[in-house]
Amino acid sequence: MAPEPVGDIGLIGLAVMGQNLILNMNDKGFTVVAYNRTVSKVDHFLENEAKGTNVQGAHSIEELCAKLKRPRKIILLVKAGPAVDDFIHKLEPHLEPGDIVIDGGNSHYPDSIRRTKELESKGLLFVGAGVSGGEEGARYGPSLMPGGSPAAWPHIKEIFQKTAAQVNGEPCCDWVGETGAGHYVKMVHNGIEYGDMQLIAEAYDILKRGLGLHEDEVAAIFEKWNKGVLDSFLIEITANVIKFKDDDGEPVVTKILDSAGQKGTGKWTAINALEAGTPVTLIGEAVFARCLSALKSERIRASKIISGPQKEAFRGDKQQFIDDLEQALYAAKIISYTQGFMLMRETAKDLKWNLNYAGIARMWRGGCIIKSVFLGDISSAFGKNHDLESLLFDDFFNKAVHKAQPGWRRVIAQATLWGIPSPAHSTALSFFDGYRSEILPANLIQGLRDYFGAHTFRVLPGKENAKLKANEDIHINWTGRGGSVSSSTYIA
Repeated sequence: MAPEPVGDIGLIGLAVMGQNLILNMNDKGFTVVAYNRTVSKVDHFLENEAKGTNVQGAHSIEELCAKLKRPRKIILLVKAGPAVDDFIHKLEPHLEPGDIVIDGGNSHYPDSIRRTKELESKGLLFVGAGVSGGEEGARYGPSLMPGGSPAAWPHIKEIFQKTAAQVNGEPCCDWVGETGAGHYVKMVHNGIEYGDMQLIAEAYDILKRGLGLHEDEVAAIFEKWNKGVLDSFLIEITANVIKFKDDDGEPVVTKILDSAGQKGTGKWTAINALEAGTPVTLIGEAVFARCLSALKSERIRASKIISGPQKEAFRGDKQQFIDDLEQALYAAKIISYTQGFMLMRETAKDLKWNLNYAGIARMWRGGCIIKSVFLGDISSAFGKNHDLESLLFDDFFNKAVHKAQPGWRRVIAQATLWGIPSPAHSTALSFFDGYRSEILPANLIQGLRDYFGAHTFRVLPGKENAKLKANEDIHINWTGRGGSVSSSTYIA
């Protein structure tokens, strides 16, 4: 006889994230049915971490589905890629129209677009949910970014919003949008995370190598910064990491190999930006900085062969420089988020998603890795104007960047004189200066392209004449030897 359906939601995948999310949902009053491919893990979980809870176990896909109330809701927390499709195929024979499959892994958003269409064609519903916050977030309240089949949202809304982190009584979870929107927003979140960490690492390097400060002094600076405009999870844990000592009293951070790993979400964001033609330069530099860090043995050889400027002691006002660096970090973060939201707007337009940008910023205020006070200001900006083209057009951020400008420029100039790399800070300032420039030297690029490849150009408004006509693709015979035939125009 089939078991009585008692489960509010099922979860497949009992690694740390899966276990913690189950316990979190249990705490919020929901009955969760747990399953794992290695079924012995189910019994171990029930006998240990889940002992004394209302968590139910299942030893097969069939039992899992039988124990769930309709419409069935099943979260997959398994490795992104083929494993997700494999479990979906195994679930399908035991599901009924209207049942909901939720992928909570770090899946690439095109896969979620495909899975939404495939499952909807079979009468099932799919949700691709970004989950951020790591182990602790999963246990006590993550940021949840669900998207996919809109019909699924009313059935999972209560569970998701009660399980998510809460900020000022508001859940860090709301419906993001159609098909792959949930995983897309999580991808951009992770890209911004890459940028934030690179900016923080550069600030640490400038304080340590530039000003010659010890880790304890650097940690104290980050602790102070965490009480101001930079108040955020990453600044908080940066102080903790920098001041953490080994058994010999040395900071552990000084013993860590300076070769950063990556799992791909930052790279996905940078690739998406290139495909969309959106200048998300800071995340791109953050990804490339990790790639450069991975060339450790080559950098060791280079350090012995290639020389830079002679390091001189800083003779300026040290506290003023530290304050400048705080403003530089703040301004560069504003640029990074400006670029991230520009990218989301461009993709939403292309894929016809209706993204709620104020809501996305609210989702990121708590539970996730990039949570910060700063996100409340972003939410307010988009709350005032949903169609805001750029955060730099919002009065709050416009004033903040202009206030930060002098210190921002002084820091980058000094780092350059020291020979200390600051790719993320520098590209943020370059973007800012390019974005505020009415005229850029791309006119020369277009002239060169037409000279060597007959790629044509358009005329600047107000500069038209009988030869250079408005709104036409023009080719000039620059040398007198070329012809009048031009190359076709296209955008790669």
